[in-house]
Amino acid sequence: MTSANRISRRISAIAESATLKVDAKAKALQAAGRPVISFAAGEPDFPTPEHIVEAAVIAVRDPKNHRYTPAAGLPELREAIAEKTKRDSGLAIDASQVVVTNGGKQAVYQAFATLLDPGDEVIVPTPYWTTYPEAIKLAGGVQVDVFAGADQEYLVTVDQLEAARTPRSKVLLFVSPSNPTGAVYAPEQVRAIGEWADAHGLWVITDEIYQNLTYDGVRAVSIVEAVPSLADRTILVNGVAKTYAMTGWRLGWMAGPADAMKAAANLQSHLSSNVSNISQRAALAALTGPQDCVAEMLAAFNRRRQVIVSELNKIPGVVTPNPKGAFYVYPDVSGLLGKSWGGVTPTTSLELADLILDQAEVAAVPGEAFGPSGYLRFSYALGDGPLLEGVQRLQKLFS
Repeated sequence: MTSANRISRRISAIAESATLKVDAKAKALQAAGRPVISFAAGEPDFPTPEHIVEAAVIAVRDPKNHRYTPAAGLPELREAIAEKTKRDSGLAIDASQVVVTNGGKQAVYQAFATLLDPGDEVIVPTPYWTTYPEAIKLAGGVQVDVFAGADQEYLVTVDQLEAARTPRSKVLLFVSPSNPTGAVYAPEQVRAIGEWADAHGLWVITDEIYQNLTYDGVRAVSIVEAVPSLADRTILVNGVAKTYAMTGWRLGWMAGPADAMKAAANLQSHLSSNVSNISQRAALAALTGPQDCVAEMLAAFNRRRQVIVSELNKIPGVVTPNPKGAFYVYPDVSGLLGKSWGGVTPTTSLELADLILDQAEVAAVPGEAFGPSGYLRFSYALGDGPLLEGVQRLQKLFS
């Protein structure tokens, strides 16, 4: 056996998560004593709300949670998810149409694995979350990018999608609010895209993990609410991680047509079986308990959003659209490329990210992780003080 074939080609082709890689590098530098401010990780800086933690404490002491439970999830949690799906996504489903997963990533992977055969094409609005391409490749699919830049506020059009469609197109990936851009499609845009997908018989995988994190009175309209006839060909992906500051609890879900969910549950029964019962009980408390904690975190995110957009746009050569959802900004930094900063002349956003980490001790994720070069992603899910100091360091570096 040669070193070339010790690991399968399929697994060797997977790229490391760029967001986690940058965050790990930042944490390593912090551990070494450097005052690095990291905008890399997409997770709230708040603790999980106390009533959710308490539900987990109670659950861990109950012996019934020490045993296997149904692979697709606890019945009461699946019922709560079905109710949330009706309330927030406008889709009435039965609890049997829900599969509880180990975080949103597993739901994304299982959605593509359930729908794709080798060679099937997935139309992917770009910039995209760094995990989507790897999940598509693992399922044997072919990614077809449709790019919208800062001039379009990162929102693709039906004409762009139609130009990318081929006889091999099977799935449209639809994400609103978006990671990495925070962009939110207006209701009429969602309807137009949904009607286009419906007219061409496409499946839709819609990632709604940020649907409850929106600003300025904007509501993230689900594609199945805008176009109800799509419900039989749509898989909704969601979870508690972002809304309830529960990234480490690893609790997500997928919801959709009964046949697709049965297939996904079969896959999960061999892949991981049931999600931790403790996390499921905590998620049940999150979905059915008081929601004032969500409003409090959202208010803090909104405050930080306003600060980071305003301060980044003070840097000549940086163009930062004002996001309407999630907790990211995605500035176009092409105006900083090709110029000398501290003796270094970056020509890509990857090189620029290395420069600002080295010279300003600020960590951001380069645009290459999400599509074309020329952009940086900053998460504003960190404290007000570090956020402002981090951007001020950039202002000083690029003055």
